[in-house]
Amino acid sequence: MIRGLLLCVALILGANGAEALSPAVVQVDSGRVQGTEVDGVIVFKGIPYVAPPVGPLRWSPPAPVAAWTGVKDATAFGPACPQRPGLAVPEGVRQSEDCLTLNVWAPAAAGAALPVMVWIHGGGDDAGTAGQAQFDGSAFARDGVVFVSVDYRLGALGWFAHPAVTAAATANAPLANYGLMDQIAALRWVKRNIRAFGGDPGRVTVAGESAGGEAVLFLLTVPAARGLFAQAIVESGAGWSHHPSLAEAQAQGATLAIRAGAPPGASAAALRALPASALIGADRGENTPAIDGRLVKTDPDRAFAARRFAPVPLLIGSNSGEDNILGQSDPAWVLKEIAPAPLSALRAAYGAETPNDGALARAIFRDNYVGAPARWIAARQSALAPSYLYQFAFVPAIRRLRTDKASHGIEMLFVFESLDRAPVPLRLITQVDRDEATMAHGCWVAFIKTGAPSCPGEPPWPAYTPAEDRLMLFGDKTEVSQHFRAKVYDILDGLHDASLTPAKSAP
Repeated sequence: MIRGLLLCVALILGANGAEALSPAVVQVDSGRVQGTEVDGVIVFKGIPYVAPPVGPLRWSPPAPVAAWTGVKDATAFGPACPQRPGLAVPEGVRQSEDCLTLNVWAPAAAGAALPVMVWIHGGGDDAGTAGQAQFDGSAFARDGVVFVSVDYRLGALGWFAHPAVTAAATANAPLANYGLMDQIAALRWVKRNIRAFGGDPGRVTVAGESAGGEAVLFLLTVPAARGLFAQAIVESGAGWSHHPSLAEAQAQGATLAIRAGAPPGASAAALRALPASALIGADRGENTPAIDGRLVKTDPDRAFAARRFAPVPLLIGSNSGEDNILGQSDPAWVLKEIAPAPLSALRAAYGAETPNDGALARAIFRDNYVGAPARWIAARQSALAPSYLYQFAFVPAIRRLRTDKASHGIEMLFVFESLDRAPVPLRLITQVDRDEATMAHGCWVAFIKTGAPSCPGEPPWPAYTPAEDRLMLFGDKTEVSQHFRAKVYDILDGLHDASLTPAKSAP
């Protein structure tokens, strides 16, 4: 169906005088793939980068993809990894466990080896797909970047541990974090194959948002990913999240398996025979990365605190309205988790910004979730490599009718110049909105190309240092600012640092 739509688009573009689609064939290490070309960008979709994780390969480390003969069609996205239908993957979108594919956008007239961006989508570790319309990489390719987006295992199929699976695994094989293993395998595929698309394997920037941003933090701190990328971008990634131990994850997995229909004490083979739909249906959102002691030995924040991270340039930040992910729920639990003395200090530091307990709880959630962690990580990264901190506070014109805050994920529409492809369509897009997208996209492109963001027409973006505590603020005006919430973040930093104990680290 998608290929048919592409052919229709080719006819429409041809009628308007634009460049019509034409085939493009590239040799990768497993065979030849054929993509399509439009307006100077060649697109390859649905390229398998590892073997399908089905049957005995469910809950196993990625295996090499089998080579194929002839030319594989790469004009349609692969299926989404199994998940509950939602905003990211509406009803009717094809899903399959055979979902480990990636997509490449490259300039048709690439000259010298170009910088590469590898995108890891968000979705809470149990939703989303690289094929979402707003993740079209054409804008990056037109600006001289080879763009790659990756699908990886999700939910109960991507982040799962069980005593039977552990017992059946080979000695020292990584466990539980199959989605992370997929991301590493995709980066290795890029390292081996990206030259065929005009990319430079030595100039790879790995980037992600939300759960994808947290994935980048793991990639920065696990030894298995070292050397696979030269730079990193973290958009709204939860930097202070603490993850279960292998024993805790196995207990969760055993409970989930019973909910999915497996008897107590089921073998690994019996678990792998369960329908994917039963596992997804039994998933209550408890499946996250785990400290398995093999691939992941500690939480990212503990690795950053110990300076055990890749010393690469980092662009990291958050949005002004991250608390929108709470919806209309009452986050009173946030206040109950903080002792009276620091809670009183936070209340005073926020001042008039939080006139009641509801506003205070939402503000603390917003800042403790990603805002303060982003600054905290930027500070530690700055000891070994340049880091660049931002907050995105620009709100599209149509949304200003009901909010003055930039919601979780909204910055992606600007970074990708994809305002016209928003999951919830923007009924009005002004020229000011489009100008902001052009500028923000340019900042990211500059970082990918040079390791230092430079925003077209805006002030120079300084590298972050704790002493100067400056960030780039994207609002109605784009400006370099002293951190506007430093007092609050200092209190949250202190609470977090006091929580760092060696107990969470695996041997």
